[in-house]
Amino acid sequence: MNIALVTAAYDGAGLTERCVEAAVAEDAARGAALTVISRQFSVDSRGINAVPRHVLLAPRFITSTGRDRGFANSVERHLAKSGYDLVQSDQPVEGCDIFRAGDGVHAEWLIQRSRVMDGLKRLGVRLNPHHRYFLQAEQAMFNSPTLRAVICHSAMVKADIQRHFAIDEQKLRVILPGVDAQKFHPGLRDAFRQAIRQKLRIPKAAPVALFVGSGFERKGLAGFLLGLADQSGYAMLTRDAIRGIVVGHDKHLVRYQSLADQLGLSDRVVFTGGVDDVRPYYAAADVFVLPVLYDPLPNACLEAMACALPVVTSTTSGAAELITNGVEGFVTDALDTPAISDAIGHTLDDAGMGARARERVAALTPAAMVAAYSALYRELLGVPRRCRNIGGTTTAIAT
Repeated sequence: MNIALVTAAYDGAGLTERCVEAAVAEDAARGAALTVISRQFSVDSRGINAVPRHVLLAPRFITSTGRDRGFANSVERHLAKSGYDLVQSDQPVEGCDIFRAGDGVHAEWLIQRSRVMDGLKRLGVRLNPHHRYFLQAEQAMFNSPTLRAVICHSAMVKADIQRHFAIDEQKLRVILPGVDAQKFHPGLRDAFRQAIRQKLRIPKAAPVALFVGSGFERKGLAGFLLGLADQSGYAMLTRDAIRGIVVGHDKHLVRYQSLADQLGLSDRVVFTGGVDDVRPYYAAADVFVLPVLYDPLPNACLEAMACALPVVTSTTSGAAELITNGVEGFVTDALDTPAISDAIGHTLDDAGMGARARERVAALTPAAMVAAYSALYRELLGVPRRCRNIGGTTTAIAT
């Protein structure tokens, strides 16, 4: 069984990559082997000999559209002549058997993003060739006869796909990501809390709201900052000087730092930039706040919950499915500033909310994710294949 994983940039340390490798390894005794197809390749601490066979497809490009189109075309040509038994892709390419909708639906992202844009910017997005290419690529892939399953990281993504594409519901499989409870756990508070607060000059008793995520617009950093600054919300009426920590990188960092200054938060919010280890910041916090504009299921929400932090997130986050208001945290509209502020305050008043959040994600282990991937692979490998027809080349592949 020759299984291929298509990904733009292979990261040997990535959770999805490791889970796919482990799922294939479960059938290694029966001859299962993994080939990674990507345009970028990085090796983790295991070394080059520990990673799967790799095919590097990196055609030259000038624009981002040319980069993605060129890679997709190269992948499709490679698949047509290679004879893999099963192909999983996290890029919209024709010819894959399984598509992992890790970023959700691009069309839905553009709808949600338009909520924070003026008319001129919306027009620019509609005319943007990269967005137009991506929308066309998604449509072609979802209509492809070779597509047999779509991995959705949340029920929200499943519903988005059904709303935007005519696809058989049986192909849509909800597999929630896993979180490593050995790496992310409440004991981190004892190890890191005091030291990181001293480093960031945060008083020992001050309540702290944490934001973790790169790509600040999509992750909802503006909503986080506005929620902290809102003077009408419950949090501001009942708490003194809630502090904020922002972990992550973005090319518009200065713009968001200026927004914090304009909101009077310059002495209350710390921007750390990107960090190699986010765990000390979970340890320093009392509540995790991520009012994303659109995200299938943010890993940071799972990590925070595993660390026993209550979570405030948005209705356009797959993490909302793991939260009952007032139990593990709160769910608000991404742009409802008073609601975000209220939610922050209410989480700080319930000492048991964090523990309930940890219990909620206890079953979402990497092992459970591996088992779900393995079961899907075995199911599909037992089903007769359709012929591939890509670029005029037809290849019949038997199981």
